[in-house]
Amino acid sequence: MDFQGILDRLTAIRAPGLVGSDEPRKADPKDKKDKGRAGDPFAIVDAQLLSEFVRACRDDDRLHFEQLVDLTATDPSKDAAELWINVQLLSLKFRHRLAIKALLPKAAASLPSLVPVYRASQWHERECAEMFGIRFVGHPDPRNILLPDDWVGSPLRKDYEFPKEYHGISCE
Repeated sequence: MDFQGILDRLTAIRAPGLVGSDEPRKADPKDKKDKGRAGDPFAIVDAQLLSEFVRACRDDDRLHFEQLVDLTATDPSKDAAELWINVQLLSLKFRHRLAIKALLPKAAASLPSLVPVYRASQWHERECAEMFGIRFVGHPDPRNILLPDDWVGSPLRKDYEFPKEYHGISCE
């Protein structure tokens, strides 16, 4: 099934949280600032309903997205008010993929965990929590996996200021 077919099916089953989609497009030659958009098409989902949305994707017989391939975040810019949550699902049975984007306010970076739906999201969520400061409500083991427990801040946010030193060790 191609992206449009998947999107039509998600609309037909009224997948919770689906708010739209975005597809690659060429730059507008009349607008010098428009660079177009490359990459994969993706579904845009309400971050607070992301867990319910992926459950619908997994449980629908015609979609059957049984595998979470990736869950990560992106901070588009220092001045952006939102982080992007990026999820990739895969149906081995039907050999199709779905890219999902959810916008999450930086000031309240919290959303329900996907672990009850996909156990594979456990490590992905832990990394996002450390690197971007996102809280995954209901996560079974929110310990750090990359940074020391006393590390301050979220290093992959664009507004993060690296410390000059950590426990007497220079970070410069």
